Amino acid sequence: MPVRIYTDNGCDLERTVLNELGVGCFYISTMLNGIVYLDRYNLNPPEFYRMLQEEGGVPTTAQITPQTFLAEFRKALEETSDDIIYIAFSSGLSGTYQNACLARDQLDKERITVIDSKCATVAQGLIVVRAARALARGLNKEELIAQIEDDVRRIEMIFIVGNFEMLKRGGRVSATSAKLGNLLNIKLILHFVDGKIYPLEKVRGLKKAQKRLLDLVDERLENRSRPLPLIGVNHSQDEQAARDLTQMLKERFGYQDFLVSEIGAVIGSHVGAGTMGVYFLR
Repeated sequence: MPVRIYTDNGCDLERTVLNELGVGCFYISTMLNGIVYLDRYNLNPPEFYRMLQEEGGVPTTAQITPQTFLAEFRKALEETSDDIIYIAFSSGLSGTYQNACLARDQLDKERITVIDSKCATVAQGLIVVRAARALARGLNKEELIAQIEDDVRRIEMIFIVGNFEMLKRGGRVSATSAKLGNLLNIKLILHFVDGKIYPLEKVRGLKKAQKRLLDLVDERLENRSRPLPLIGVNHSQDEQAARDLTQMLKERFGYQDFLVSEIGAVIGSHVGAGTMGVYFLR
């Protein structure tokens, strides 16, 4: 039975990449100053950060509705013989996964599989890319689901928040803490645990934070097989930092297969510019 893979724009992969992989995409919306945008559909990351800087405001995101899933899933089932696998944005951050499950339950539980990635941004993208590559190699539906579920169990997300401004705007830190953190050049290192974001450490200065990021990768990297699997790096408005981080990972661990992307509006609404991270299978 042929398989069609879907994901959503929480994965921070460009539309061109998803099209090349043959992966369908749903869109979590972003509202900024009263206007609704679809990240990477009608709003690219550089434009989003420009708007934040020049226009201000507090962006908000909205989950994908069950009706949206119903319409696309029904169309795919009726027009093709494909079974569907949807790799969803973390249920710990959005109701999108639950809404996809509602649509699945109304249509066909046998032909539609909804998988909670329990992650976001390039970590989710990494799982999606690996799934699409595996499908192209000839894995069947059951094998593909097993790989995706194993990747979900093994995925690690560790990232540095660039500054405190978006955390302050979103009410996650006080104005006083944000001012002090930016003044002292404090970098917050966060990670995912079971699909939710938790603070991990505070480090003073970007270079020290990047070094600590690599140390954390070293501590958590269990599978050091050669060749090492695909690894993800992302950034928001700091391509040079992403290049530096990629080079550090090459030199220290020998990684060669990189998935590098800029953080879009869905994630950037919460972390802002200057954020970067590493996403890998332990």
